[in-house]
Amino acid sequence: MEQEFESVVPVSSAESAETPPQAPDEALAAKEQEVERLQDRLLRLQAEFENYKKRMAREKAEFLKFATENVLLEFLPVLDNLERAIASARTDTSAREAVVEGIEMVARLFRSALEKAGVKPMDAVEKPFDPTLHHAVAQVERRSGPDNTVVEEIRKGYLLEGRVLRAAMVKVSRVSPPAAEPGSDGKGSRA
Repeated sequence: MEQEFESVVPVSSAESAETPPQAPDEALAAKEQEVERLQDRLLRLQAEFENYKKRMAREKAEFLKFATENVLLEFLPVLDNLERAIASARTDTSAREAVVEGIEMVARLFRSALEKAGVKPMDAVEKPFDPTLHHAVAQVERRSGPDNTVVEEIRKGYLLEGRVLRAAMVKVSRVSPPAAEPGSDGKGSRA
């Protein structure tokens, strides 16, 4: 009995695809074109990114240049009133009360402008000393009271949106021990 066997030839996956087989030169040329296209795309993306970085740097510089514009506009009326107070003091030498009133008005305008910008003064006097809020410049001896307490504010401190803008310059208390009684050496006497 003679059996016939069909010869089985393995089919490669490339040949099983629906595309017709290409010559090696054609496949290489197609791959080279794809590489050129991808390189061109990469170069364009790099150029776009560099342009983006330059544009962002310009916009940031422009923003920083004019970021303080609103705050400065708040201070212009303050300057106007200060100049009026100076002019009034120069023209009327007996206008001491008017000058003081003008300066007080300027101080109120300054505080208002600072408050609009998010700046608030700190309350330091009679508060416990905190090195993150206060800059101690002196210690004051006390006989009684709490130790390490702010007793005097030399320069006011300010917060900007809850963060320290400028620490308060303060004097801090130090409780001194009571003086020893005369004739006492601190040792108990024996009889």
